[in-house]
Amino acid sequence: MSVGRICSRVIATASPRESVRVAARRMAGHRVGTLVVVEAEGVGRAVGVITDRDIAVRCIAADLDPDTTPIEKVMSGSVHTIGEHTPIEEALAEMAHGATRRLVVTDISGRPVGVLSLDDVLDLLVEEAGTIGRLLEKQRPYITA
Repeated sequence: MSVGRICSRVIATASPRESVRVAARRMAGHRVGTLVVVEAEGVGRAVGVITDRDIAVRCIAADLDPDTTPIEKVMSGSVHTIGEHTPIEEALAEMAHGATRRLVVTDISGRPVGVLSLDDVLDLLVEEAGTIGRLLEKQRPYITA
């Protein structure tokens, strides 16, 4: 199965020069904890991500003003991307290699189309384990000791 089938296609973006407060409000409005930061000009490639934790730790705890601090000062600049047709196993390997819980999912041209989180993969595993459990339950009457 590819990452494009299980990733969240609800993707909220921000510009690197927007203020941290604008980012926080956008997160609240979209009910997400991560924004994909895209380049201001050009084709909209991801240049970073900003999380609610980045805002709390790198802005508020560091006594920076969220109204005047641009996102680019507190975002994670090393964005980890993966193509939407990549198998989930490769995505997990990339998460482990990059020590990240989220990958920005891109289309063939490199534009962000979603976000894959470790929670998305765990949800899939739980669903599959439930399916196996139901199958085994149906087989129970036919299993002899």
